[in-house]
Amino acid sequence: MPHRIQAKITGVACYVPPRVVTNADLEKIVETTDEWIQSRTGIRERHYVDSGMATSHMATEAAKLLLAQTKTSPEEIGLIIVASVTPDMFFPATACLVQDRIGAKNAWGFDLSAACSGFLYALTVGAQFAASGAHKKVMVIGSDTMTSILDFQDRATCVLFGDGAGAVLLEPTTGDDCILDFHHDVDGSGGCHLYMPGGGSLHPSTADTVAKKMHYVHQEGQHVFKYAVRRMAETSVQILEDNGVTNEQLALVVPHQANLRIIQAMQQRLGVPDEKVVVNIDRFGNTTAGTIPLGLRDAIEQRRVKKNDLVLLVAVGAGYTTGSVLLRWAY
Repeated sequence: MPHRIQAKITGVACYVPPRVVTNADLEKIVETTDEWIQSRTGIRERHYVDSGMATSHMATEAAKLLLAQTKTSPEEIGLIIVASVTPDMFFPATACLVQDRIGAKNAWGFDLSAACSGFLYALTVGAQFAASGAHKKVMVIGSDTMTSILDFQDRATCVLFGDGAGAVLLEPTTGDDCILDFHHDVDGSGGCHLYMPGGGSLHPSTADTVAKKMHYVHQEGQHVFKYAVRRMAETSVQILEDNGVTNEQLALVVPHQANLRIIQAMQQRLGVPDEKVVVNIDRFGNTTAGTIPLGLRDAIEQRRVKKNDLVLLVAVGAGYTTGSVLLRWAY
């Protein structure tokens, strides 16, 4: 049965650091080639933070842009949720840092960790607070500084990721311009295939964990690829079927940008044409929790989405986590 949430997205804003790193740049520091990267991932370039910039800084910039765009006062924000696997520190939460920097003195907040599905999980959680009437304006941010946990001697992972952040504003609605349904699930048995082993309570930071490169992303690429291809397609098909939505009725699909081949496999299963699928992995790489808001931002700027359009958001991430959200666009 569909999980209808009477909340709508009323604004989208994003921030990526200005430094652009091309495949040619990576050729200089790791054994790879532009052809190898593009043929296997679809990525041409990505954005990296400079020294001194962290997840909270990008999240703050996205939040400020969102407030300006929606003409919202910081004092109107009741809740801030930041989805990230690369917080500035274990505590305080990144949401606390953002709250202080934007002057949202009436807001509370917290961080949410679900890797590449994190933004969708945070979106669903934030929407519940808006729909319940607890808060009139909720800010949901996806922000990750993936370069802070990359091993630049591992060509299989270091070429995949970029840094970036995106934020959306959620408000209650009584109309159909709302979140029509969501599907979220986890398969914890897959956690051993994509993870960062060091730095937590199991393997606290020591000289030994640093020497063993336990503070970097560890990934079994083939296993992750196969799982993501299957689950991205399955959750997309299921949520449309549950809501009686055909691929012809669907106006736009915004998938997590992990690999172009994963997106194409999902697209083929759904049977939707290129013009209905947002793809920007070539310019940003995988920004983890930032990819879906970046995709929404691009769709708005390119006028690919309009009021009352049916929009599907879908992601698979470490955990394994899977998420899909079906909504009717509000503006």
